[in-house]
Amino acid sequence: MAEVLGKTNLFTACNYSQGKNQEFSGFRLKKNTFPFLKVKSQALRSGFNGQRVVFLDKNSVNDTRFRLVPLKAQMQNGLIGKNPKWWEKGVQLNMKEVASAQDLVDSLFNAGDKLVIVDFFSPGCGGCKALHPKVCQLAEMNPDVQFLQVNHEEHKSMCYSLNVHVLPFFRFYRGAEGRLCSFSCTNATIKKFRDALAKHKPDRSSLGPTKGLDESELLALAANKDLSFEYTPKPVQPAPEKVAVSEEKLPTTPLEPKESEEKTLVGAGR
Repeated sequence: MAEVLGKTNLFTACNYSQGKNQEFSGFRLKKNTFPFLKVKSQALRSGFNGQRVVFLDKNSVNDTRFRLVPLKAQMQNGLIGKNPKWWEKGVQLNMKEVASAQDLVDSLFNAGDKLVIVDFFSPGCGGCKALHPKVCQLAEMNPDVQFLQVNHEEHKSMCYSLNVHVLPFFRFYRGAEGRLCSFSCTNATIKKFRDALAKHKPDRSSLGPTKGLDESELLALAANKDLSFEYTPKPVQPAPEKVAVSEEKLPTTPLEPKESEEKTLVGAGR
């Protein structure tokens, strides 16, 4: 057994205890029971290929989360070694964190007539952290509303171009109407948020294409050299020219004086 472990270098023992059974990859090693041939044949047929194997105790092995899951995959999938940030807790299906300026523009455009609320926050903002659970609760109560989260710390340049200088900050958008309102709100003034949501939530059909950000905001984002965002201004359509109507000169005929006028003139002559 020692020869097999020494030559193949397949296993690294962790948390080894002589009083406990050790399990890995479908077979078990017990105290003072080393079936040499069986262990050797199964070890040679295993798919470890020289990689490190972590021994777990019986309770951990019985947990389906840890069965045949590599250590690196466990860390990537959040099974171990990851603590969610406060703005990642309680996130609903209709909440999305914006990755870039292009992502923000596309998300607003693809929302169509749906009400969209853009939430500007910062990890170091105490007011943002205190308000986050209530925002998540409102998102859960209004699944037909799209919430977009913009991390000010990661997108400072974009927020500067959008004239967002105070946090937490919210902007409401809908369809062809574009921006409906914008305001700063804290946990103490949550009524402002609720009132705006109640006012703009009713479904309305927009006449025209989705507007999203204002033209000036799009131009400011495109002019920002820190952002990889391109925008072509819409061509300004010239105003229709007024067609001048030529007035034809009509022949004028002298007007004949009326009888009353003739009498007056005759009287004046006398």
